[in-house]
Amino acid sequence: MPPLDKAQPQNRPFKQRKSFATRRQEVAGIRSKFPNKIPVIIERYEREKYLPPLDKTKFLVPHELTVTQFVTIIRNRMALLPTQAFYLLIDNSGLASMSLTMAQVYKEHQDADGFLYMTYASQEMFGHCRRSF
Repeated sequence: MPPLDKAQPQNRPFKQRKSFATRRQEVAGIRSKFPNKIPVIIERYEREKYLPPLDKTKFLVPHELTVTQFVTIIRNRMALLPTQAFYLLIDNSGLASMSLTMAQVYKEHQDADGFLYMTYASQEMFGHCRRSF
């Protein structure tokens, strides 16, 4: 029987599962095959209790897609009810303006490895507000 303290690989954050060099190489491959797409990693906030896990963490997003459209896609993938609150944070630092395009968000917030990292949560992690979009 495996030790209980070992985290399952899929439960560890993406950055911990793959080395920096591997992630950079992956982005380079993605960007050469899909120059008009943005490589996005979306992970559930580690203490999230209400929102379901997504079926995948890696997304290729068209440049011209707005944050609002992207949030709608993610909400639909999770099959959330309209009353369920959902926040998409960029690089664990804050909420993006919903009117920005994903290209604008990527330009401003892409990681050194080339991915755009986002975290989703059912409540704001910087306060006690719990409202829906």
